[in-house]
Amino acid sequence: MDIYAIAPIAAILDAAYGALTGLADLLAPFTGASAAAAAIILITVIIRSLLIPVGVSQARAEQTRARLAPKLREIQRRHKKNPERLQRETMQLYKDENTSPFAGCLPVLLQAPVIGILYTLFLRTEISGHPNDLLTHDLFGASLGTSLVSMLTVGPFSMPTLVVYGALIVVMIAVAEVSRRVFRPVPVDDSPLSSPGMLRMMSALHYLTAVFAVFVPLAAGLYLTVTVAWTLVQRVILRRRFPLPVSVG
Repeated sequence: MDIYAIAPIAAILDAAYGALTGLADLLAPFTGASAAAAAIILITVIIRSLLIPVGVSQARAEQTRARLAPKLREIQRRHKKNPERLQRETMQLYKDENTSPFAGCLPVLLQAPVIGILYTLFLRTEISGHPNDLLTHDLFGASLGTSLVSMLTVGPFSMPTLVVYGALIVVMIAVAEVSRRVFRPVPVDDSPLSSPGMLRMMSALHYLTAVFAVFVPLAAGLYLTVTVAWTLVQRVILRRRFPLPVSVG
């Protein structure tokens, strides 16, 4: 069964297709063959702009978690031998502070449908029964519908695709490294989340976007690159607006 043939999903895809191709047509006089890529960048900027209030909420949540770190350490010290009491006291602390340990996850959740739609738009040869013209678009000669893994394993080999993907991955890795160094997690004594192994895993998560990008069509990889770059700049600005307590870290 083709889930994309289900009426509501097909309608969403067709609307997204129409919006993207329409925007690409508007940009074509200025961007030429890269009109669809420019449209993706513009859509990404628009989406990230709309999510700025969510980013502010995320920065406030991070500031709150840092402020609560000493209290969390004390809870860990008192109840480390009683996991149930530890969990209950921890959740009560977050409740009293009107926050959550999962606060700030909303931007990731909100962007998942966008990435899914872009992935589908540049994967299917037909959208709602008509040919998918988006697959004819490229960025500096690299097809927006081709993934790096697909090009390397299935072919055909394309040097422009390799170069463009290489540039995007370099940007994502650079952003990940800066993010890893600047935004280190606040350690909590005796917490499993502060163990060396867990901290290494959390550091590695910064590079997960670059790994994920090689498996998706270039269009989605472009969206991810602009997103991580925007996120880094936004976090730097908001960290200045909502600094962490000096005594933390």
